[in-house]
Amino acid sequence: MKSSTTQLISYIAPGAPATRRPATGAEPYVRPEVGFTPRWFHDSLGVDFSERWHADPAHRRDAISAMAHELRRRFPRHGIGGVADADHPVDLLTGAFGASAVPAIYGVPIRYAADLWPACEPEHLTAEQTERLEPPDLDVNPFFRDLMAQAEWIAGRVGRIEGYVSWQGVLNTAYRLRGEAVFTDMAMAPKRAEHLFRCVATTMVDAMRRLYAVQRDSGVDVWHVTVSNCLVNLVSPRQYRDLLLPFDRWIAWGRPIGIHNCAWTADPYVEHYATIPGVAYIDMGMDSDIAAARDAFPDARRAVMYPPTDVASKSREETGRDVARIADHYGPCDIVFADIEAGVEDARVTELFDLCEHVSHEHDARRSQGRRRR
Repeated sequence: MKSSTTQLISYIAPGAPATRRPATGAEPYVRPEVGFTPRWFHDSLGVDFSERWHADPAHRRDAISAMAHELRRRFPRHGIGGVADADHPVDLLTGAFGASAVPAIYGVPIRYAADLWPACEPEHLTAEQTERLEPPDLDVNPFFRDLMAQAEWIAGRVGRIEGYVSWQGVLNTAYRLRGEAVFTDMAMAPKRAEHLFRCVATTMVDAMRRLYAVQRDSGVDVWHVTVSNCLVNLVSPRQYRDLLLPFDRWIAWGRPIGIHNCAWTADPYVEHYATIPGVAYIDMGMDSDIAAARDAFPDARRAVMYPPTDVASKSREETGRDVARIADHYGPCDIVFADIEAGVEDARVTELFDLCEHVSHEHDARRSQGRRRR
């Protein structure tokens, strides 16, 4: 079933990087989304995020169950991770292979670690290899076939293939394939860069289409797309407009899209993002002009990426002022408290929820008073 709203919200499953999922329409004015690094779970429970966690859905199911129980034990008032039944988790897909799925389709080896998300080995394409690159045939691609086999296993054991693979974004994946040379290509050999971007975008859309089809057959209708533009601040607004925006628009065509801008400011790119049809979610860093972003995306669920360093170091009063400012200039919105490390006290995490709840109640009260005056 499709959500009753076209908005998307931030979603951090246990042990997974942040992604997006459909909103319910009942979100609070300021909604916190809290997530922890693999090291947090490794230090707390001994969860091993090496290759087996990503390649074996049965093993991952048991680990997710253990992580969900730990989150419920330590934060009983808050549904961190979104696991409704810790004994029987249904989303066994989100987090698998981290941000490395599309590079792995292109043959890039994945480097695993017990307490980290997977990373791509730096085996970068040469200029000649880039110019000859073609999108892989997913019917015979070993990595993609293994991923689809996981989906089939989940369907057989759980009945429904819930969750999301991180397909990342065009520039993110191009960087993992080509390395820093992709930025030189954009300036000096734009046709080469454009060819690489087209290959990546084609593979993203092909892989999404195939996975969404088997999910739909299992009763899960994944309709939205999400793109991660973590590296966009390394290119100029003109380069984004001319070389990357056309692919973001193509990926989004006809579907709600979530845009993960990630970096400290989205300001140089907001006017271009606003031309993408169906923006249902957008996030950005704390230094962005969030009031202008609210005007640019009045119908999207907006989110701020709150720095994990600020979670670790700021006082309650300082964070409270941040939350109030975000609510006043950007709400209704999410605040994404991602990548919380081991060493941050549980009381501090609970404090984040309390601050968001307090500000949400204040805004609800103001709206109620305004309606009574009318």
